[in-house]
Amino acid sequence: MTAYLTVVSTLILIAVIYQIRLLRRMNGKLTKLASPERDIRRIAKDLRESARENYRQSEYYTQLIRLLDLKAPIPATRNWAASPDVLLTLMDVAKNSKPSRILDLGSGMSTLVLAVSAPNATVISIDNSAEYAAKTSQLLASHGITNVDIRVAPLTSHTSGVEWYDLAKLGDISAIDILFVDGPPGSKNDRARHPALAECLSRLNPRAIVVIDDAGRDGEKDLAHQFAKALPNHRLEFLPHEKGTAVLLPQ
Repeated sequence: MTAYLTVVSTLILIAVIYQIRLLRRMNGKLTKLASPERDIRRIAKDLRESARENYRQSEYYTQLIRLLDLKAPIPATRNWAASPDVLLTLMDVAKNSKPSRILDLGSGMSTLVLAVSAPNATVISIDNSAEYAAKTSQLLASHGITNVDIRVAPLTSHTSGVEWYDLAKLGDISAIDILFVDGPPGSKNDRARHPALAECLSRLNPRAIVVIDDAGRDGEKDLAHQFAKALPNHRLEFLPHEKGTAVLLPQ
């Protein structure tokens, strides 16, 4: 009798193990079958978000072009270049604050927008690339812009441990009313733009406005918070832009 029960128990155990393995196989197959559906839902969601962002940027771009009233062609925006949303913010800041001196870290469309929006200001644009600086110079010339000083400042070792603009090119800059931080390139090093705090803070007027692009990234977001600590009489605002924009305004 004992032997019979042992055999039965063994058979039951084998059957249970078989059923468990069968269920696991079925679950794996069902998961594979469901995976494409999840991928389709994810792709559809990404497409909806992309379409929504494209529409928003087209709205900003239309406003920007209309308000600037440009008379010559302009280069593409977005991707590596500044997006229409941050450019529109720069235009608004420059028109309303009536600055005398603007420092633009990273030349391009931002340089044009700032120069057109504040025609009585001197815009100093710093770029580490002679090629891009030349393109910006051609852009400005085509629009008849004369209030910009473009300086090529190669990247050199900075005391912070990263490479930043050659400080010799910034030696005479002071009394900045607007600082726009969009350079040097920060996609490979999240602290690439951090020297802007040490090198530009003492050059700012007490009521200067600081705008930081790409504040959706941790490095630029951290830089914005550091500026906020160093400027206790300013308020920090993060704008929900395509790449994220941080704005520090005097209170």
